[in-house]
Amino acid sequence: MFIPPTPDSSVHRRTQLCICFLLLCLWTTICLTSWKFLKSGHPRQQFQPPVPRRETKKQSKTNSSSVITALDMGISDEEWERLQKALNWPGPDQLITQLNLTTSPVHSTFSVVEPKNSYKVGENISVIITARDHNKSPKTYGGDFFKAKLFNSELKASVYGEVVDHRNGTYSVVLLLPWEGQAEVSVRLEHSSEVVQILKKYRDSSITRSHYNGHFEGPGPNKIRIREVVECNLKWGGEGSWRKRNCCCEYKDIKTGTQWQCERPNKLSCDKLVHHSMGRLENPLNPVERQIFTTKLANLAIPGDKQVINVLPDTAGNGTTERCRSGLTTPVPEGFYFKDVWKSFACNTRQFNSTQMGNCLKNKIVYLLGDSTTRQWFEYLEKYVPGIKRMDLHTPRTGGPLMAVELKNNIIIHWRPHGVPLRFTKMLITDLHYISNDIDEIAGGPHAVVVFTIFAHLVFHPITFYVHKVAKIRESVVALLSRAPETTVIIKSGNTAGLKDIFQSDWYAMQLNTVMQKMFKDIDGAIYLDVWQMTSCHYLLEDVHPGAVIIANEVDMLLSYVCPT
Repeated sequence: MFIPPTPDSSVHRRTQLCICFLLLCLWTTICLTSWKFLKSGHPRQQFQPPVPRRETKKQSKTNSSSVITALDMGISDEEWERLQKALNWPGPDQLITQLNLTTSPVHSTFSVVEPKNSYKVGENISVIITARDHNKSPKTYGGDFFKAKLFNSELKASVYGEVVDHRNGTYSVVLLLPWEGQAEVSVRLEHSSEVVQILKKYRDSSITRSHYNGHFEGPGPNKIRIREVVECNLKWGGEGSWRKRNCCCEYKDIKTGTQWQCERPNKLSCDKLVHHSMGRLENPLNPVERQIFTTKLANLAIPGDKQVINVLPDTAGNGTTERCRSGLTTPVPEGFYFKDVWKSFACNTRQFNSTQMGNCLKNKIVYLLGDSTTRQWFEYLEKYVPGIKRMDLHTPRTGGPLMAVELKNNIIIHWRPHGVPLRFTKMLITDLHYISNDIDEIAGGPHAVVVFTIFAHLVFHPITFYVHKVAKIRESVVALLSRAPETTVIIKSGNTAGLKDIFQSDWYAMQLNTVMQKMFKDIDGAIYLDVWQMTSCHYLLEDVHPGAVIIANEVDMLLSYVCPT
C-alpha cells in the first residue's frame, strides 16, 4: 500500500537532492579546470622575487609601530639582509663634534704607486689616497666619499675609477689606461666620513626634509571657485613620518600601497585635491652638524701626484664585440670618453645619426618613465629623429605627460613623470602615475621599449620606502616580461649631480643605485644602463641635468640596446 511521505521525510529528501546537485557542480568545475590546465601545458618558469614572510606575533610585540619590516617593504628578510650588507658604509665609531677632527681636502693626499716613465694602452695604474684631518693627522677610520678619474682635457678623454675603502683612513683606486696619449689623475673629496655619518642619520630617519603642496579646488557659495593650498607629504611607517598639524586627508594607491596625506583644507573636502607641486625644504641640522656640514669643504680636489702619465699604443686593442643585450654585467670601468664619445666595455655601442635613429625606432613605441632626466632623452629624440612632432596634450611643457609621433615610420614616444613624492612644478594630480602601475598597463611586445628611472626625487625620504617602490616596480617588470618576453626593458641609473647638502647628495643617489642594481640583478630581460660612471668622469660640471654631449652619449647607449649590431 502506498503511504504518502510525511512532511519531515519530504524535507529530508529535498535536502539530499540539494547536496547531490552541489557535489555535481563542484565535480564539473574541477574537471573543467584540470582539462584547461592540461590543454595549456606547463607554464614556463619565471623569476619570482623572494616572498616576504608574514610578521609573527612575537615580532609584532617587540617592534614598535614606527619600525619598518621587510614585510612592509614587500621583500624577504633574506633580501633585506643582503641589501643592508651592500649599503653598509663605514665611519667613525662615535659622533665627531669638532670640525678640526673631520677629513680635510687640503691635507689629504693621493699618490701613484710605483710610477713608470710610460705605460701601454690597457694597463692599469694604482693610486693610494691618504685621508687626514684639519690637524694634519692621518685618519684611523674610513667612510670618506671620494671620487676618482683619469682624464686628458685636450683629447676630451676620461675614465671612471672606483674607490676602495680600507676602513683605516686609506683608500685605493685602480685606473685603466684606455687611450693613447697623456693622462692625469684627479681625486676629489665629495664628503668627509663625518658628513656621511650625518647624511646616513637623516636618510635612515623619519625626519622630514622635503614638503609638498596640495592644491584643492571646488565650488563655493554664489558660484565662487574656492582654492586652498595645504602641505602634503608621504605617510610611511607606523603613524607616518610627517609632523602633522591639521591632519589629515589620506590617499592610498590600492595597487602599490603607497599612502599620501595632506592637511585637511578649511573649506573644501578631501576629494577636491586637484594639483600637486613642490613645497618648502626643511633643514633638520643642529648647530654642530651645520658646522661640520659646511659646503666649503665638499666636492674639492685633493693634492697629489700631478705628473703626466704617458700612454703608448698597444696592438692588442681594448674594444669589445659583445652584442648589447640583457644579462650583461656592468664592469668597472663600464667605458670611457675619447673625443667626447663614450666607448663602452660592456657591449658594442655605436653612434647614431638622425637617419639611423629613425630607422632604429621604426614601428616602435617608446615609454620613458621617471623624472626630468628621462625627459631630457625625450627632448633629444624629439630634436633629432627626422619628422617627429610633439603632440599638444595641453599639459605643462616640462611637467608633462608628453608624446611625440612620426607617422611615416610609425614611431611613438611617450614621457611621463612618476608619482608622488615628486618635486615638480604645479601639475594635475591625475597625471602623476606610479611607475609600477604604468608598466602594468603596457601590453609589451617586440615593438615596445620601456625605460624608467626613479632616483632624484626619492633621496629626500627613508631608504626603506625606496626599497618598497623598487619592489613594486620589479613585480610589474617581471609580469611584463612574462606576458611579453620580447619587450625591451631598460633601467636608467641615477646620475651624479654635484649636489652636496642635507637635502640632495650624490652619496644618497649612489646608495639608491646600489639598491636598484641589487634588486634587478636576477631579472632576466631587464637591462641596467649605468649612467653614473658616464656623468662622474666627464669634464662638464656635474649637474642633475647633464649637458647635451652627455645626453647624446646616453641616448646612443639606449639605442645600441634597442638596435644592437
